[in-house]
Amino acid sequence: MTYEYVPSGVCSRKYTFEIEDNIVKSCKIEGGCPGNLLGISRIIVGMPIDDIVEDFKGVKCGNKDTSCPDQIATALEKFKDHGNN
Repeated sequence: MTYEYVPSGVCSRKYTFEIEDNIVKSCKIEGGCPGNLLGISRIIVGMPIDDIVEDFKGVKCGNKDTSCPDQIATALEKFKDHGNN
C-alpha cells in the first residue's frame, strides 16, 4: 500500500511510503537534507513500523520540537491509527 504524509515543523515536504504487512518496503522523502534523509530512507526499508516508531519518536533537530525522524515516526503512527495494519 502506498501512504503519503506531509510533515510539519521540518525542512522536508513529503514522505511517500510503500508498506506491506507493517513493514516499510520503500520510503521516498522530498526536500530536507538530501544525504541524511536518503540514508534514513534506506535504513528503514525492511523494518517493522513499530521498531521505526520506537527508534525515531521524540528525536529533535536543534532547538525545534521535532525532526524528520520524529515526523517519520508520526507518519507511521498515523498510518497504523487509521487501521492500515
